[in-house]
Order: sequence, then C-alpha cells, then structure tokens
Amino acid sequence: MNSPDLQALPVDPPPSAPRLRRILPPGAGSTGSWPLYGRDDSRAVEAAAHPALPPHTLMRRAGEASARLALAMAPHARRVWVAAGPGNNGGDGLEAALRLTQAGKSVSVSLLADPDRLPADAAAALQRARAAGVVVTPGDPAALPSAAPADLAIDALLGLGSSSRRRPEGLLASAVAQLRAWPGPVLALDLPTGLDAETGQPVGGDIATCVRATHTLALLTLKPGLFTGHGRDLAGTVWFDDLGVTPRLDPLAELSGEAAALALLPPRAHAQHKGSFGDVLVVGGAPSMTGAALLAARAALAAGAGRVYTALLDPAALRHDALAPELMFREPGAFERMDATSLTVVCGCGGGDAVAAVLPGVLERAARVVLDADALNQVAADTQLAHLLRARSAQGLATILTPHPLEAARLLGCTTQEVQADRLQAAVRLAERLTCTVVLKGSGSVVAAPGRRPAVNGSGNAALASAGTGDVLAGWLGGRWAQGLEARDAAVLAVYEHGAAADRWLALGRDTRGPLSASALIGVLGRAVG
Repeated sequence: MNSPDLQALPVDPPPSAPRLRRILPPGAGSTGSWPLYGRDDSRAVEAAAHPALPPHTLMRRAGEASARLALAMAPHARRVWVAAGPGNNGGDGLEAALRLTQAGKSVSVSLLADPDRLPADAAAALQRARAAGVVVTPGDPAALPSAAPADLAIDALLGLGSSSRRRPEGLLASAVAQLRAWPGPVLALDLPTGLDAETGQPVGGDIATCVRATHTLALLTLKPGLFTGHGRDLAGTVWFDDLGVTPRLDPLAELSGEAAALALLPPRAHAQHKGSFGDVLVVGGAPSMTGAALLAARAALAAGAGRVYTALLDPAALRHDALAPELMFREPGAFERMDATSLTVVCGCGGGDAVAAVLPGVLERAARVVLDADALNQVAADTQLAHLLRARSAQGLATILTPHPLEAARLLGCTTQEVQADRLQAAVRLAERLTCTVVLKGSGSVVAAPGRRPAVNGSGNAALASAGTGDVLAGWLGGRWAQGLEARDAAVLAVYEHGAAADRWLALGRDTRGPLSASALIGVLGRAVG
C-alpha cells in the first residue's frame, strides 16, 4: 500500500507549516535528526503541557490529527472501526471517531473499558462522541461484522500504556487479534498495541500479541521503539504530530535522518588531492574468507578514501583485485612499517583465528580502528585484547566497533536475547565498557559513544540481510572516517548511507522479498557518492 501524500491531508494549521509529518519510510519531513523520548519522559512532557492549555486540548488535537491521517490513508473506506482502550489512548480514538463521523464516515467504536472508570479527558471524549452520534459499544469486539479490504481500523487500545512487563490480556487480547486479522489498513495511535515504547520489543516477548499497523501516528513525542527491534515491522509508515508542544526535557536518543547525516561530510575543495582524504588499511581475509576483506576494501574506495591498502591473512591469496585495480596489497606484517598515525585500519572482516596475531599491533598503534566480525570475537575471548582496546581512549586513539547482536552479546557476556531486549541500552553499555564508539547492527542500528546521546538509524531495510553487507559497512565506515570526521559522526553518516543505499535499491523497483548482494550494494553506494 502506498503512503498517503502529505499534501493531500486536510491541514490545520496552514499547509506552509503542517504539524503532521511523515518520518519513516523516508519522505516528507523525514530529513532531520529527530529527538526520541522514552515512556516516562513522554508522560512528563504531557503532564507539563496540560496546565498551559484549556482542558482536553491535547486529546482533541490528537483526535483531529488521527482523523486527518485516517481520511488520507483510507479515503474510500466505507466504514471505520475504532478499538478503544481504557486510558487516554482510547480517548484519542474516541476523538478521532467523532471527527470521522463528522466527515461522513460510518464509524463504530468498541470500548474495551468500563465507561464509568475512564480518565477525565477520555470520559469527556466519550461524551462528545456519543453526542455526535458515534456508535460506542462497550465490551467484546468479536461480534463485529465482516470488513471490506478498503475499510479502516484504528488501534487506540493502549499506546504508551503498553508495558514491557505485561502483554494484552482478556478483551484487549481479543481486540488485538481482531486488528491483526483486519483485511484493510490499520492505523495505530501513538504506538501499535503491545509494542514497548523504548525497546521496540513485544510486551511479554510474543509478537503475536502485538498489533501490526500499516501506519502509526506518533503523538506528542517520537518513541525509540518505533524505529528499532520489531518496531519498524509493526509500526509500518510512521507519522508524527507534536500536538503543538515543544518538550523541555533532554531526549533519550535521536533518530538520524538524511540531512542530519549527510551534513556531517564536508564538500571537497578543488585544491584537495588524494592525500587529503586519508589512507585505509583493511586487515582480514583468512584462508577461504578473502572475499570479506576485498568487499571491505572496495567499499572503502567507493567511500572516497584517498588510498586503500589490503593486507590479506591468507598467504596463498592473490595480491591483485581485478574488479578494483586501485587497491594496493601489503603483507600483514607490513603494518609495523607503515605510518600508523595516519591510518584508518579496518580489521577483522573474514579474519578467522588468524586475526589474533595482528590485533595487538593494530590496537596499540593505529590512530583509528574499525573492529568487525572476527576481530570482535577475539576481543571477547581474550582479556588482554580487551584491555588494549580500553586503553586506546586514554591514549587519544579512536575505535569504532560494528557488532551484530551475537557479537555484542559475546562482548557483554550476556545472551543475544538480552541484547535484543533493549538494543539502546546494550549499545550504550558496550560503548561505556570498552570506551569506544559502537554500531549495534540490526533493524534500527544504534550508534552509541561514551557521554553522547545514542542515535537510532532511520534508513535501511531487510534487503541488507545477505552475506557480506556487514563487511561493506565496515569498509565504507573506514573510508568515510579516514576523511577527517569524528568517530561518532563517521558512524552515524556511514550507517545512514549504508541503509539508504538499500532504500534506493528498493525504490528502483527491486523485489522486496529478495536480498541485495554485497557487491551490488557497493555499486549503489558508489553511485550515490559519484
């Protein structure tokens, strides 16, 4: 289903400055860096806004925004079903139902709550909805008539009230099942029911208890859980309305958009030369795994590094790359004779056990190091290597780690499930423990650095789930970093561009069910730079 055009939405305030903006997939209003707020801070923002506004203002604005988006995403719907829960998220749904009824839609509301025990704002919304002729039926929604594919359902069950400790039960679980089986589009208000606001994981660990929305309208604040973990799959296209409120709290994290990421790389001056853009050395490629190192080296070239050297750990490997003749090959031991202070070293791609022999020298001498794959596994297994890694920061040497969840779990001494249960905090803990910048890969990759706010990447898709794309990211990151960026900025930029290349690939009409090969990914990345 195509995302609605922002210009088609009936707007109030004026079209020149619409509150309602599309965040993901990248589109209107998606180019900035967006603050992300957790559950408690989002509630604090709401509580701080209420005293300065007339009663029920925020809920009425939320209902208006929800109805506008509903009309744009399902203009031909004959009927709208609203599943309203027991809190203020249910009140937002009731306000939306009122607006949609006024717009001429046939609207029915299943109220999964005791009408006499609603919060004050939601109770007022119920009274207004009934006065406008909205059909509100308390109780089990199982008796709903069948819906047509064009008909719209609105998930206003829990929103921010979804708790990581308790999954929907009873009538709420029945309503979630109805929403999951709905044949038409589903609009979730604030968050899909069952999705944890901060972690992007299903409450109780069972994704079958979560609503899978085609669109989600985040209200008042954007939440990290919409953009990492299972959030991208469950939320669909994400829209945002701040309801006219500017938070005064520091955000938990930020979402990287296109303009914010691409602004990190300065333009090239006419008088610059290849020596102006840094040298990259790729160390990896043990026997039977040389392809990983070559992919990383080719990506570093495509990213614009001035010179790229490759030190393969397979002594029998060819010292020439016919697909990238610009690469210069060195013996692994040659690193000791190179000027390490000017090098960005990408170490570990296809390194196997052989990388252990070169890691101490890399960690002790190289000015900038990207550790990936087997280099990370060696650090996790060797306390001396971990000590050398932690010591780099005190020596003014910078390091970026690029683990996937299993590698992060090994470094943290926990399980993959624990890493995925809270990806933001796992990345922050790892960055602080090893005093370096960390890129925790996955859906909604997280960039964390000690003392800095973590960033969740807003680009990418499952086409990147193929062999070698992580090697491409490591090389691309090394190539970008070599051009003079600070470590965290280089990571944010490279991760965004890596994902954006996959987004462009799908935009060209590629099969969304198939992967993007690593070699093809380098080509897409290179064309974007060229």
